Amino acid sequence: MTALKAHEVARYLARPDLSEGIFLVYGPDAGLVRETAQKLVRYFSGDDPQSASLVVLDGSEVDADPSILAMEAKSVSLFGGKRIIRVRGATKSMVMTLTELRDDPAGAVIVLEAGNLLPKDALRALVEAASLGRALPCYPDSDETLITLIRDTFAKEAIRVDNDVVPVLREILGNDREITRRELEKLCLYAATTKTLTADDVLLLCADNGALVIDTILDSTGSGHAEKLELALNRALASAVDPQRLLRSADLHFAALRRWRSEVDAGKSARDAVNNARPKPHFSRTGTLEQQVRLWSDHALATASERLLQATADSRRRPSLAEATMRRVLLSLCMTAATH
Repeated sequence: MTALKAHEVARYLARPDLSEGIFLVYGPDAGLVRETAQKLVRYFSGDDPQSASLVVLDGSEVDADPSILAMEAKSVSLFGGKRIIRVRGATKSMVMTLTELRDDPAGAVIVLEAGNLLPKDALRALVEAASLGRALPCYPDSDETLITLIRDTFAKEAIRVDNDVVPVLREILGNDREITRRELEKLCLYAATTKTLTADDVLLLCADNGALVIDTILDSTGSGHAEKLELALNRALASAVDPQRLLRSADLHFAALRRWRSEVDAGKSARDAVNNARPKPHFSRTGTLEQQVRLWSDHALATASERLLQATADSRRRPSLAEATMRRVLLSLCMTAATH
């Protein structure tokens, strides 16, 4: 039985120990599953990929006609190259056909792509138990692997990054390897001429700009920066962000400030109150959030929440005035913060 650990997969891909057999690539990171399967195909295609006989099947095709997999595996390559069958969306319904190929794959390489499989899953169990089978798990990047990927990508392109670029990317990326690769390629293209990257570049190109501008609106309101608030509001509205969504976000923001303020009044520091929050705010906001907690009193935050609730109700009664209502209440709260 050969069951690779997730951290062993990268090393295994550099030198697989089989020249034929069944390779099951599975896991919750769909992007990494595809990338790993592609690396296997590239490895077995050798120095002359044109001579390899590559067949790509969808799992639904094999489900409809199970014999197609065995037929493709046992077919003679017209060009004499390695026979490679790649199956996307493989499921346990293929177990019977694969059982026939488990001990004698007829020289073929069968690469199966699947989702997250439990240890008792029939497909995973079959491949892990086969002498000519290897199961390669693909889980989302850990902090360590993600940081290594980020640094290696930029180093390869000779791009110099500011110290805070890697921490910012670590917060944004990591759930899907394909998305991570695409975002890093976008950043490399952006920095192809200057060969430098800043955290502002990363936030501009990779962050959820809708969420980012809302955070700017909330923090500008809570800290009393009227000019920043106006600019952020104009950006949000130009991007078709609903005024009622902004009011709801502001209501949640001031409710959170009030919770944190109560913890401060009970003796906790503003930093601890913010850092212990769940869900935890993005690290780039902690400084301004701590400032807002110290700036507002519990009574002032209660009043702010009442005004936001009233503005929300008014905007629902008169949707045509929702934008004006939202602007008025946020600017008023911003001015209150500025005078504290």
